Amino acid sequence: MKYKVPFVNFPEQYRRMKPEIDQAVLSCFEGGNFILGEDLASFETNLADYVGTKYAVGVGCGTDALFLSLRALGIREGDEVITVSETFIATISVVVNIGALPILIDVKEDMLMDVDKIEEVLNSKTKAIIPVHLAGAMCDMEKIMSTARKNNLFVIEDACQGLGAEQKGRKAGSFGDVGCFSFHPAKILGAAGNGGSIVTNNEKIADEVKLLRDAGRASKTEIVRHGYNSTLDNLQAAILNVKLKYLSQDIEKRKKLAEIYNNELKDISQVRLPNSQTYQDYILRAENRDKLAEHLLKEGVEVLVREIIPNHKQPGLGLEHFNLPITEKITREKMRLPICSELKEEQVYYAAKKIKEFYFERSEKQGS
Repeated sequence: MKYKVPFVNFPEQYRRMKPEIDQAVLSCFEGGNFILGEDLASFETNLADYVGTKYAVGVGCGTDALFLSLRALGIREGDEVITVSETFIATISVVVNIGALPILIDVKEDMLMDVDKIEEVLNSKTKAIIPVHLAGAMCDMEKIMSTARKNNLFVIEDACQGLGAEQKGRKAGSFGDVGCFSFHPAKILGAAGNGGSIVTNNEKIADEVKLLRDAGRASKTEIVRHGYNSTLDNLQAAILNVKLKYLSQDIEKRKKLAEIYNNELKDISQVRLPNSQTYQDYILRAENRDKLAEHLLKEGVEVLVREIIPNHKQPGLGLEHFNLPITEKITREKMRLPICSELKEEQVYYAAKKIKEFYFERSEKQGS
């Protein structure tokens, strides 16, 4: 189905940068640089400069960035890591897959980690906190870092949805011991496939992730530990280098589109509007969410209702014992509206109009 308001528009995004992307990809083929090449080194430098850290290390995806960060910090079996259920499941799975125990705390109504709950679950086994910056909005990093320093804990920022967001003049990913990013195509800085990166100010952590991403090899002939195969390939890095130049203007475009949504929907009492720095996603919390989503899809607005069951209630994961009432409430209400940089303003006005029509019609029926 061709939507009047698509959730993403990859062909249009490509056309917007086509000459530069074509040249970048062609250069990789002509130079024969595909793995751990010059484009990757250049992108790592550019990303670190953008985020405001000393180092960036490209890896295969955002999940790998989180996993390798845990490995590099020495998190192991029996350790406990505090994070949230209100996230993509990878944030939790990497903790389990490394042998540690995820300790899930609730979020606040803004969908971000409730920092006041951290100290309630601390014990001698706690080794790290993974705050999740969601949909372009940042957790309270000042409080999180204060708690971490006081209790000698590592902080791994899951900034996979937070690239470009700022707090007190510092960008997401630059606060913790490590910051992790995803370059999935739907992200605000997306590759033409999977990709990810860690950023850090700690040279030892950066060097350790470099070893781990390349099978534990210190050189072509020397293997110093068991590692993995998780490199950001040179083709993706070349594309990301092009797109990174447009990131700031893409964020500004998203802010303008979000402003339209906010102005058009602010008087609807049945919805709660998001607060974000970059609008990686525009997450609307809505009464009668499923009926609204059905209405919008029928009217040609491609909305996304991704989470029907919160992570800690998913069968088979062994997380049902966590009591997270706000997370569960948010899961019942939230949906993502289209806000990609390629949208035209009239498309956003159209989507907002259809939301208003839905609630107006329901009010009329209830009043008659």
